[in-house]
Amino acid sequence: MKEPEKEGTKEAGNNSTERSEFADIREKLREALPPLGQLENGAELRRDLWPDMLRRLEQSPVQVPWFDWALLAISGAAAIFFPALIPALAYHL
Repeated sequence: MKEPEKEGTKEAGNNSTERSEFADIREKLREALPPLGQLENGAELRRDLWPDMLRRLEQSPVQVPWFDWALLAISGAAAIFFPALIPALAYHL
């Protein structure tokens, strides 16, 4: 027969797992964020973001494919000709 585990052992295992997870998160945060000394008011960014912003503004706007307009037209027509579908569709959302 298997003996039931003691609660103290189970909690100790959970604590060590939690500690290792917290240590991993702490390490990843330290890698992602610069030290506090660099975050003062005089700190500069690692790179200039303005050229990226200009490139993004110069890009052409997103174009919607024709079948999206067709689906919109079909659903609009269905709502006009079969208004009883609107509550049924709203119910299923």
